[in-house]
Amino acid sequence: MKKYLIACLGNIGAEYANTRHNIGFLVADTLVKDHNASFTTQKLGDLAEIKVKGRTFILLKPSTYMNLSGKAVRYWMEKENIPLENLLVICDDLNIPFGTIRIKGKGSDGGHNGLKDIQAQLNTQQYARLRFGISSNFESGRQIDYVLGEWAPEEQTLLPERLQKSAEAVLSFGLAGLNITMNTFNNK
Repeated sequence: MKKYLIACLGNIGAEYANTRHNIGFLVADTLVKDHNASFTTQKLGDLAEIKVKGRTFILLKPSTYMNLSGKAVRYWMEKENIPLENLLVICDDLNIPFGTIRIKGKGSDGGHNGLKDIQAQLNTQQYARLRFGISSNFESGRQIDYVLGEWAPEEQTLLPERLQKSAEAVLSFGLAGLNITMNTFNNK
């Protein structure tokens, strides 16, 4: 049975629960709810496992805070013997319009501290990522407040459908492969 590690980035704690930076956690929660699974607290994060069509998806919500996500990702890749090509990292992206999904097989960290740490821990940029657009609708110098801020009411209304689309993209990554998933979901 093929295994995939889906590293869903965010920050632990109630104060971060509904913030833009926690989109990875929200996608993980959507998948868990859709598949009647549940998270258990383990070393360096909360984990849930879902099985779909002979594939096992291990959902990881790192407990290391965003800037140290790589430690948890590396640990669970090694522990579960997950090859690099079966890793998908989910994170927020300021440079993409709200709710737009962009999936790539490799790339730079784009200034994202979670991706920066994963790249440092894995010593490569060659891993798949699903970037969820949160737009850049903030005043100069207010980036941190915006990223760690809660969703605007109009975003909140559109979020459930966008989370569902992201969850579908995660399953497609494991079932159909990276290229088909990129063609199906990018910029949708």
